[in-house]
Amino acid sequence: MPGYAIHLAVGNVYKRNNNIKEIESFEKGIIAPDLDEDKAKSHYGPYSSRPDLSKFLQMNDISDSYNEGYFLHLVTDYLFYNRFLTKWNSDLYNDYNKLNYKIIKKYGVVIPKEIEDVVKYSDGKTSILNEKDVYSFIESVGKIDIRSIVEKDMQKVEERLSKIEFREKEV
Repeated sequence: MPGYAIHLAVGNVYKRNNNIKEIESFEKGIIAPDLDEDKAKSHYGPYSSRPDLSKFLQMNDISDSYNEGYFLHLVTDYLFYNRFLTKWNSDLYNDYNKLNYKIIKKYGVVIPKEIEDVVKYSDGKTSILNEKDVYSFIESVGKIDIRSIVEKDMQKVEERLSKIEFREKEV
């Protein structure tokens, strides 16, 4: 799972681009999937890295702010693990800790009380995540209009998401 700071930063970008009815409920939805011990259940798939977006949409309506935040969390996980991340090892969590402060400051993230103890901070150079690419990921995912993707064809959500680019193309 991307760190909480990444999820909340995506949420802040998303809020700037969309009219969210109930901000507090939306933000609770953003962190809810990772608060659950049973990640398969809370991510509607076998792992948090493989959320079943269609299954979530079959069981929930994203017109509710909490569910919209929850779905944005699942979309973020799906894209992070299946499109953005190029390699994985336990250093990824250290990279989150190294980027948390910068992400929080850049995106005006407020860490909710229920997760204050689990968001960690450390100094140093990241070993897996490129800071600029993470910012590009946050911006790209935060600008997705998930409402229109869902309205067009619920069954093709993952197909539509697969067309999003996160890194600038090299010239």
